[in-house]
Amino acid sequence: MTVPGIDWPRLVAWLGAHVPDAGEPLSVSMIAGGKSNLTYLVEARDRRVVLRRPPLGHVLPTAHDMRREWRVISALAPTPVPVPEPVAFCADEDVIGAPFYLMGHVDGAAVRTREELGEPGAESTKRLSERLSEVLAAIHAVDYREVGLADFGRPEGYLARQLDRWCQQWERSKTADLPEFDRLVSRLRARMPSGSACTLVHGDYRLDNTLVRLAPRPEILAVVDWEMSTLGDPLADLGLTLTYWQDPGDEERAGIPVAGDVTLAPGFLNAAEFATHYGKASGRDISDLGFYVAFGGFKLAVIVEGIHARFRQGKTVGEGFENIGSAVPTLIARAHRMLDQEDS
Repeated sequence: MTVPGIDWPRLVAWLGAHVPDAGEPLSVSMIAGGKSNLTYLVEARDRRVVLRRPPLGHVLPTAHDMRREWRVISALAPTPVPVPEPVAFCADEDVIGAPFYLMGHVDGAAVRTREELGEPGAESTKRLSERLSEVLAAIHAVDYREVGLADFGRPEGYLARQLDRWCQQWERSKTADLPEFDRLVSRLRARMPSGSACTLVHGDYRLDNTLVRLAPRPEILAVVDWEMSTLGDPLADLGLTLTYWQDPGDEERAGIPVAGDVTLAPGFLNAAEFATHYGKASGRDISDLGFYVAFGGFKLAVIVEGIHARFRQGKTVGEGFENIGSAVPTLIARAHRMLDQEDS
């Protein structure tokens, strides 16, 4: 059996030794979606599990840390935040060529387009988008010290460190010099809020990083893709979520291929409504949200440039990467406009 990123004979042997209750491993296949860490479905005789591993190439320092993902879903398993069951972690790179972990299979769908959503009706779609906001608020409500994540990040100076970290990632990944990126960094640094709150943050929260059930009542069954989670400012999470959002009439946003068009479905909350619902669910002041949406555009531009760099190196797995680099200047321009609105 040949699947990119998997050494099947070695994986079978490891599963037999470490996950014996799964029974005989039968097959492994890549799960569609995901432009960073790779996700596979492993079918065994007695259960199905999901394997997560880093991408095949161009792995930046501190990125794609499987142990962090494993640690956070293990910590959140007993909390109100829905996550897959943690099954097993493997640090031995000799098994499949990289560290990986296994989690329980969740019988839900990752939805990023209106086509994938189908037509559950406007009321159900509205409720799904409300639940997306409420689950984000639940993540930010977790007592990270109580669940064993007190050392999961450094609360002080989170935004400044994030700005520096993603600038370093940009320098390692960039395929061209963009003066507007440098100007955006300067504006964000000058405008940075002080004294922000500290919570657990997901780092890349959006609908297709959850697994959902639509019937009989819309629900988010699990939040996945925790690779960028840390301790930090909860509004940075919200700002990035809204960077992915497409409101009706926003044709420019349609040119950013890393996020689908599911938010255009009838009944889905628009960006302002989603933010307001989050504010009510969390009790947080969101009056400075414009900065955080601009910061989200900056961060997403760096992420997309990294994906673009891997595509140019022939290191991406899957389809749909050919035009992804064109989204980078668009994201930067949108971030500038958000700061312009805040300054006006």
